[in-house]
Amino acid sequence: MMSTPRDHSDGCWIVGEAVVACLSLILNPTVCRQHLYTVESMIRFQCNCWCGLLLTLMSWHTQALTLQGEFVQGGMLTGQVEPGDRVEVAGESLRVSEQGVFIIGFGRDAPIESSIRVSRRGKELETRTIKIARRDYDIQRIDNLPKSKVTPPKRDWQRIKRESAMVKEARSLDEPRTDFLDGFIWPVEGRISGVYGSQRILNGAPRRPHYGIDVAAPVGTRVIAPAAGLVTLVHPDMFFSGGTLIIDHGHQLSSSFLHLHKILVKQGDRVEQGDVIAEVGATGRVTGAHLDWRMNLRSARIDPALRVPPMPER
Repeated sequence: MMSTPRDHSDGCWIVGEAVVACLSLILNPTVCRQHLYTVESMIRFQCNCWCGLLLTLMSWHTQALTLQGEFVQGGMLTGQVEPGDRVEVAGESLRVSEQGVFIIGFGRDAPIESSIRVSRRGKELETRTIKIARRDYDIQRIDNLPKSKVTPPKRDWQRIKRESAMVKEARSLDEPRTDFLDGFIWPVEGRISGVYGSQRILNGAPRRPHYGIDVAAPVGTRVIAPAAGLVTLVHPDMFFSGGTLIIDHGHQLSSSFLHLHKILVKQGDRVEQGDVIAEVGATGRVTGAHLDWRMNLRSARIDPALRVPPMPER
């Protein structure tokens, strides 16, 4: 990672001079008595010296930008700056919490470099370029799908368009909540049958990559909330994804749960990590019962598997 250093040469000189001047006066009462005529004024003078020094040091100090997470395509970073700072990535302004927390997501094919700019009251504090590791993705072949699910007939186009708009709206919520800071757990345990980023070949024809992680489980298996959040979408039967549920975790980070058999929460509900929210199903475009868990951070589709520990062995 590379960063543009902040020029503190003038500030260091000023602070150094202030330290020398204040300490020489404070630690040498004889010097003070030559210029001050009463004990009261000497005490006041010493207090002013200490206060001035403290304010100078406080105004000079700025907290460094810190980043934690996965510096890889499909990954997510949690950043920390001073509260009130402005953070931009690739020209896009990010939400920064009252505690100075922000998050960055990298899509499946994100560039291998990203620039982060931090500013305060219009003055640039730091610009840092970070390296993003490139990933290799699997090729997944799925056959025996209904032809209408691979290439939808015209009569379904309007339905698909409406449902896509509903999902987009649900994922557009951008609230200051930071539910994501408590971490994530697996919403269901089982055999991983599909992974993030894989290029899908459906009935022999190349299609869009897979942006979630599939966990095979019997119909009716309980699905729990991987993290706390707000339910922003409940739909019993979408064309592609069947029973669909979306939970927002704050800062426009959301989890989507697809192909559900039954949804046990309502839009607008607040859920906590571990709450039972749905049941695994085989609805929509599927060949068998499983949960498709996806995560979106603003426009980036990120890898849920990077947010959780390894799948427990069964």
